Amino acid sequence: MPSHLSADRPPAQPPGGGSVDALISQTRRLKGDVHAVRRDAQDDGSDPQGRWQRALYDLALHQLNDLDEHLAQLREGPPAPAVVEPAPATGTAPTAPRRDSLLSRVGSAEWNLLTDEASWSGELYQILGRDPQTPPLTLDELPSLVLDEDRPRLTSMVTDCLVDAKPIDGEFRVLRPDDAVRTVHMMGEPVLDADGSTASMWAVLRDVSELRRSQRVVSETRDSLQHHQHRAQTEHRLAVELQEAVLPPWRGSLRLPRRSPETLDLAARYLPSSTSAMIGGDWYDALELADGDMLLSVGDLTGHGVAVTSGMATLLGAVRGMAMAGTQPGQLLSWLNQLLDATVQPALGSAICCRYRPETRTLAWAQAGHPAPLLFRDGTGRRLSAPDGVLLGATSGASYEQAEEPLEPGDLLVLHTDGLVPGHDSMAAVNRLLDLAPRFDEARTAQDCVRMVVEEFGGTEREDDACVLIAKVTG
Repeated sequence: MPSHLSADRPPAQPPGGGSVDALISQTRRLKGDVHAVRRDAQDDGSDPQGRWQRALYDLALHQLNDLDEHLAQLREGPPAPAVVEPAPATGTAPTAPRRDSLLSRVGSAEWNLLTDEASWSGELYQILGRDPQTPPLTLDELPSLVLDEDRPRLTSMVTDCLVDAKPIDGEFRVLRPDDAVRTVHMMGEPVLDADGSTASMWAVLRDVSELRRSQRVVSETRDSLQHHQHRAQTEHRLAVELQEAVLPPWRGSLRLPRRSPETLDLAARYLPSSTSAMIGGDWYDALELADGDMLLSVGDLTGHGVAVTSGMATLLGAVRGMAMAGTQPGQLLSWLNQLLDATVQPALGSAICCRYRPETRTLAWAQAGHPAPLLFRDGTGRRLSAPDGVLLGATSGASYEQAEEPLEPGDLLVLHTDGLVPGHDSMAAVNRLLDLAPRFDEARTAQDCVRMVVEEFGGTEREDDACVLIAKVTG
C-alpha cells in the first residue's frame, strides 16, 4: 500500500468593521427628548392645532426610528463572512435613499361622521396625485385609490378606529391617476363628541415610498450577500474536503521505503494564503512505488476554488498512476502536459517530479516551469541545475528533459512551490531557504527542518498558497 504525507492549515481570520455609535447615540437621545415633549403636550382632543402637533410628534418618532434602523445597518454592515472576499451577485451596491426618503411629504385629513364631509390638506392632494380643485374623498370612497390586496388592511384600521376608538398606525399602497404606485403611512385617531361617541376621524398621511424602496434594496442586497457568502462557504468547504481527501493523509515524519535500510526521512507542510480564504491548487506527494523506488512531487495549478482543487486532484492522481506504472519523470511530465492540454477548461500549472532509487541513492528528476530542488550538504546549500521544461498546459506536444543527481547519507532535499513569499518571488524564497543551511545541518529529522521553514515563512503575508516537502537521506 502507498504511504503519504498530509497538510496542516491554520484558521482564517475574520475581517474588522467600522462604527457610527456616536450618531446612533445622538438619534436615540433625540428620540427621548421627543418622547418627553410628546408626553408633556396637553391636548383635550378638541383643539385641531393640538392634534396636529401631537401627530407631528408621533411622525417625528417614526422618522427617528427609521433613521435609527438605517444607522444600525450601517454600523453592522453586511452579514459576517469568512472566507472570502464577498460581493453582491448583481455586482452593484445598494442605491442610497434620496433626501426625502426620511423627511417625506406629510398631509392631513379629517372625516366628519355626522355630516359625511371630508377635509384634506394640500399636501395630501399631492401625495395621492389628486386635483386640488376636486372634492376630497369620503371614508367610503378612499378605498377606491388603494390596491386590491391592501384594501382589507385599510378597512380594518378604519373600522377599529371608528368602532373601538383604536388609533390608526399602518401602511397601504395607492394607485395614483398617473399610474404611479405609492406607499402611504397613515396615523389617525377618533375625535369624540361630548357624550363620548365618535364624531369624526382625524389622520396624517406620509408618503414613505422612497423609504420602503430603499429598505427593499437593502434587504435584497443583504439576501444576495448571504446567498453569495453561503455559496462561497460551501465551495470553500468542498475545496478543503477535496484537498484533504487527495493530499497525503499521514502527519509528522515518514520514512520510505519501509523495508529498506536505505531510507528517506520525509516531512511536509501546506501553508495557506494569508490574504485569501480560497483554496489553491498546490500539492505535494511522497509515494513508495512497486519497484522500491520513491516518488517525490510538488506542483501548483493556477487559480483558486473547487474547480482548481478538482483539477489538482486529477493531475495528482495521474502522476501517481503513471509513476506506479514505471514512467520516468521526463516522460511523465510530457504526458501530464497532454492531459492538461486536453481538459475542457484549459489551465496552467507547474510541477516537479522526482524518482529516488535507494539502492544507488540516485535522484532522477524533471520540472515543468517549477523552482528546482535545493540540495543541502555539510552545512551549505545549492540549487540544482534544472533540465528544460515549460509550464504544463503552455504548449501542445512539449517535451521535458530529465536530470540525475547522486545523493549521500545526510543530504537534505527541499522541494517547494513558489508562493512562499509575496509576489511569487522564487529567487527571494530560494535565498531565504539557502540561508537556513547551518540550521538544517544541526537538525536531526526532516520534521525539524519543516518547523524551521514554517518559522521562517509562516508569518509572511503570502498572496497564494504554498507547500514545502523535505527529504533527508538517512541510509
